[in-house]
Amino acid sequence: MSSAPQPVFYFDLGSPECYLAAERVMGTLPVAPEWAPVLAAGLPDGAGTGSDQRRAAVERHAAEQHVQALRWPTEWPGDTRLAMVAATYAKQIGRGVAFSLAAFRQAFAGGRALDEDTIVIAAAACEMHPRAVRQALGRDSVAAALDAATAAAAAGGVRTVPTVTLGERVLAGDDAVEQALAAMTAETAR
Repeated sequence: MSSAPQPVFYFDLGSPECYLAAERVMGTLPVAPEWAPVLAAGLPDGAGTGSDQRRAAVERHAAEQHVQALRWPTEWPGDTRLAMVAATYAKQIGRGVAFSLAAFRQAFAGGRALDEDTIVIAAAACEMHPRAVRQALGRDSVAAALDAATAAAAAGGVRTVPTVTLGERVLAGDDAVEQALAAMTAETAR
């Protein structure tokens, strides 16, 4: 019996598809994934548009998953760089998952723009000090870490978000979590 590699969940806080994946990734996969914040706009297939068709598809997907109806931020899609710098900082201090879930919920369950105020609210929800978060938002080293993570993800075959990787396998799209579960289950059965 062989073991599957640690899954890595690549996400951008401005992606409603990532929000839906985030709500199920921890409870679906048999091994807790590493959460890897990346800028969707820095990946080969980019961040996508805010079309009515995309909204409708996301809303259908949410209903199929029995997730509460989405409340769309007025500034969607928007620039997520500041929020993703915060997610990178949160990961550096061991609060990445908690912060990211809180920020996703502020954006897509609460309908809030991912501005500095929302970032601080999400950070407070997982016991991150507002002053430390605000300082991290202006720290070049944190922004550089986000840029490096995005570039490394793209070089590793991540083209869009959400994506789950299992070693060399790159599983992308709305069903990336379920693809990863199937691959991990098959690997464990060997």
